[in-house]
Amino acid sequence: MGIFAKIAAGEIPSYKCAENDEFYAFLDINPLVKGHTLVIPRREVDYIFDMEDDELARFEVFAKKVAVAIKAAFPCVKVGQAVLGLEVPHAHIHLIPMQSEKDMNFANPKLSLSAEEMQEIASKIYQEFSK
Repeated sequence: MGIFAKIAAGEIPSYKCAENDEFYAFLDINPLVKGHTLVIPRREVDYIFDMEDDELARFEVFAKKVAVAIKAAFPCVKVGQAVLGLEVPHAHIHLIPMQSEKDMNFANPKLSLSAEEMQEIASKIYQEFSK
């Protein structure tokens, strides 16, 4: 079982932002900006385009709901979406609150946030998602 599957199963702690039976969203531990969230399928699949069409559609709809919650919790111009997928062999979507396109540059320095800040951010997103 890979690291993201263990996170979704609760075997590894995470800062949960949203979940349902199929998908799980949690804060990136090396965020580009406050609110940088990862969305994953609970099912282990390495490549997002290996997902069946209907599962991929549900994944994107779930990610959209998470993005709406992020935007409500952290007012921004838009929430950007990136699918990279080389660093962890588990399909995932990065959702990043953007004030400008520069916020989506993965070469930017990562934020260093305390556990308390991370929990506060996750709680805000989770609260908005649960509305």
